[in-house]
Amino acid sequence: MQATIEQLTRVQVLKSLEIPELERLQPQCSVKNYQRGEIIMHEGDRLPALLYTLIDGTLQIKKTASTGKETLVRTIYAGEIFAAPAVFGKGIAPATVSAQVDSQVLTVKREALLDTIRQNPDVALRILEVFNQRLQQLHDTVHGLVSERALVRLVRLIQYYAARYGTEARPEGELLKVKLSYYQMARSIGISYEECVRLLASLKPAIAYKRGGKILVRDWEAIEASASE
Repeated sequence: MQATIEQLTRVQVLKSLEIPELERLQPQCSVKNYQRGEIIMHEGDRLPALLYTLIDGTLQIKKTASTGKETLVRTIYAGEIFAAPAVFGKGIAPATVSAQVDSQVLTVKREALLDTIRQNPDVALRILEVFNQRLQQLHDTVHGLVSERALVRLVRLIQYYAARYGTEARPEGELLKVKLSYYQMARSIGISYEECVRLLASLKPAIAYKRGGKILVRDWEAIEASASE
């Protein structure tokens, strides 16, 4: 179905556009609903020339090694773009994307996006900012896997999500706005589920992990000190 103007305003890379510009772009934008667990694209699929953006829900991006081991590469939250090769590369899905919860994906046709960029270069800058952030995160992850202890990688992961997506002030501390399961954190930093549970327990009482992936940070300085020891 065609995207609404309200849905287009949820796309982070389009935030610099005025309503008349969004109205011109709207006929070239579609929205599709996905149920929890449904596959949006499989690794290796040939993709149409579209910009993919999640506007509601949460997506998981996973890659499968030749050994069959599946690795969680990234979690995508509302407003973020994904599957960049569809617009800027050879159009082959680099990983499998699935809905972690019921989700909505908005797509923009490539030519319409390029026309918008020609009229408003800020859109291109926002897209480049997204890719720069992801490259930096990838660099930090690879560096951490090679040279840092698992506890340090875990702390840095929590700090990243707090800085990237924000926290909510609570009487007992700061609650991360995004939910991070043990599985998600373990896969992201290259450790086992059991080790992730153990490491988070070692950070108490500075951090409290609550059911559903909720992380409450009571003392940022204390967890930084733990990572620096």
